[in-house]
Amino acid sequence: MLIVPTPIRPLKMKYLVILLPLILLSLGCENFFGEKTKIDFLDEPNFEESEIGYVPILPVWDDMEYPVDIIVGWDELIYIADSVAEEIISYDQAGNELGRFKIPGLIAIAQDRSLDILASGTLDTVIVRDTFTLPTIYRLDLNKTGTGGYGLKNAFIENKIVHPFYFKTGIPDPTDEEVSFRGMAPLGLGDFYVSRNGPDNTTIQFGGPDDAILLFNAQDELVSPVSIVTSIGTFRDFFKKPQGISSMIQPPQGNIALNQLEVQDFYYTSIDPDNVLRVQKVILTFGNFGANFETAPLIVGDSSIGDGFLLEPFKFERPVDVTVAGDGTNYVWVVDQAKDSVFQFSGTGIEGVNPPAVFNTDRNIRVSFGGRGEGLSQFDNPRAVTYDNEILYVADGGNGRILRFRLSSDFR
Repeated sequence: MLIVPTPIRPLKMKYLVILLPLILLSLGCENFFGEKTKIDFLDEPNFEESEIGYVPILPVWDDMEYPVDIIVGWDELIYIADSVAEEIISYDQAGNELGRFKIPGLIAIAQDRSLDILASGTLDTVIVRDTFTLPTIYRLDLNKTGTGGYGLKNAFIENKIVHPFYFKTGIPDPTDEEVSFRGMAPLGLGDFYVSRNGPDNTTIQFGGPDDAILLFNAQDELVSPVSIVTSIGTFRDFFKKPQGISSMIQPPQGNIALNQLEVQDFYYTSIDPDNVLRVQKVILTFGNFGANFETAPLIVGDSSIGDGFLLEPFKFERPVDVTVAGDGTNYVWVVDQAKDSVFQFSGTGIEGVNPPAVFNTDRNIRVSFGGRGEGLSQFDNPRAVTYDNEILYVADGGNGRILRFRLSSDFR
């Protein structure tokens, strides 16, 4: 059943009218990771008189040039990648800047469970008297054991993964400088996925097609590119222009139990204009011949339970990032740069959130929002999204700011 997606409208003004008195936030107590925002004094919205939607949290964070990625780390700090300044910037949860670190060509960041920062950038290097600018993943140690204090301002580069030297030696090919690492998704034991783009996508190429999802181990060694098994065969070149990537291992995680297979699952986005499904979930399964990666069969087309679905054909135009909630809700958020919008889905692929009991319905309530502009619920080339403690963070690249939102039904 094909459902034609409708444009995402800006957040309705009535949310702001009803909740404007609620979004003046006070500062909480200091702890090791900075000050948290206290919200326990906020009144619970009247669900019988207003719909559910995302409410902006003030103030806006705008002391950056062009944010292209944002994460909430396992250390409870917020990290932002500014591609114009070529800096990673760290903040506490109250928005106080804690430090900066320069990475040339910076486009993406992640933090693994060991509290190292992974940063995708570039490296200028001379090989046989020729200078190359090669895509590189930098591993930053945040001075976890050294003197001077933990944090980005005391960080140092522990290792570099330089393309193409993690799978071959010798002089780089002419196209290697055109390759880029678009995103990283850490797993539980130090392994991590990397989405890679590039111009050479022949399947017989040594190292596999440039467009790929790669699995690295905790020692930053390439394990293998990810191949996808379908009913008609195994594809080494399944991924086309992959961009954002998110594993199921997300903070705070806590005591949430994931089975042995789920810890390998991930979502990814594609900006290939010929790709019908530009956001998909990939799962690890066991068959007669061992473990395989397959695409997940999420719910699609059942209008009795929702108005939209992750797997609608051509649902997205240019989805550049995806993230998963680590609090057990399994909600999924997608940023569409071309539509200037943020979409939210359940873990089964239904757009929206579960309705409160007072709504007397089983249908998911659509809360996706956005639209081009400078308003508190609008974006200009949004680039990344992350989520923690019921707060949604969006890197609004074109407006040079970070916007924060809270679902109106979470005020309680």
